[in-house]
Amino acid sequence: EMAKQKGHFIEGCVENGMVRKVAEELWEMIETFAAYGFNKSHSAVYGLLAYRTAYLKANYPAEYMTAILTCESDNLDTITEMITETKRMGFKILPPDINESFSDFTVVVENGEVTDKIRFGLTSIKNFGEEIGKAITDERKARGPFTTLENFLERVLHKNLNKKSLEALIMTGAMDGFGERGMLLSNMDAMLTFNKELAKDAGPQGSLFAGMDDAPKAYLVLQDAPPVAKKQQLEWEKELLGLYVSGHPLDQFADRFSNAKQTIRQITDAEKPSGDVVLAGIVSACKEIMTKKNNDKMAFLTLTDMTGSIECVVFPKTYEEMKKLCVVDKLVTVKGTVSDRNGERSLLIDKMKELV
Repeated sequence: EMAKQKGHFIEGCVENGMVRKVAEELWEMIETFAAYGFNKSHSAVYGLLAYRTAYLKANYPAEYMTAILTCESDNLDTITEMITETKRMGFKILPPDINESFSDFTVVVENGEVTDKIRFGLTSIKNFGEEIGKAITDERKARGPFTTLENFLERVLHKNLNKKSLEALIMTGAMDGFGERGMLLSNMDAMLTFNKELAKDAGPQGSLFAGMDDAPKAYLVLQDAPPVAKKQQLEWEKELLGLYVSGHPLDQFADRFSNAKQTIRQITDAEKPSGDVVLAGIVSACKEIMTKKNNDKMAFLTLTDMTGSIECVVFPKTYEEMKKLCVVDKLVTVKGTVSDRNGERSLLIDKMKELV
């Protein structure tokens, strides 16, 4: 097949202005690559893998997506994309929980039946180590769920239960069963001191009073503290988990958009582009580039609402006027035209306004 194309390729290059010798050298490079790139056995293996993964996704969607999420758990950008796909398929993503989560993502099983819920794994939390995650799950498997905050701190006497790991658990909601996040964070020092004292008593030498019936018992006394604002909770979740779990920044505007005629999902799922649209969402990504023609600045944004995401193009003139709004986590309304170029749907933005 390659031999048949050689003459067509070289003559076509020459007709379009390429020197024949250069065209022949380019063809030799293509032939060398073709020995690998178009190898039939290579293609067959990829075909088999494609069939198997499609079969699993179609017939065991919960288990398949859980495996994918676990596989990509150390890549925050990729896992965010996979979670978006998982939610598109109708699954609910639950936050990490020290009494429910394992190291990896897991399908929630209720009464022996697989549900439409998938629980975050502890090792998917940024700034949370694999060792401490394993220590928590091993202790829970051996002696049952953690009943109170004190019970948790008494039983997990691992060296890596430190300020960084404990903050990560609290900020992501993994310890919501033991108290409000702001209160727990405000009492971080007391919690760590309580844990370290118990760990010291459990060491090889033990405490001075160990083994005595009237030995003083350690108590954990927590001080009241103001609760954390919902906006702050969501920011922590986005930072440490890669997405909003307990809510969405747009929730506060839900009443204003309850009768909205268009959502991102409707636009991306439509058979044909729908022309001019007005959308509300949050800027979840922004990439500034320079145009080749005039070296002007423009940007590619990812706009996300509660139904999905869409790529947006902000051309130089609009970008110059709206640059201050093209910032990650900025809540905005946009007006633009839907484009369907090369099978990829995007939005060409004409106007932007901050959502307040």
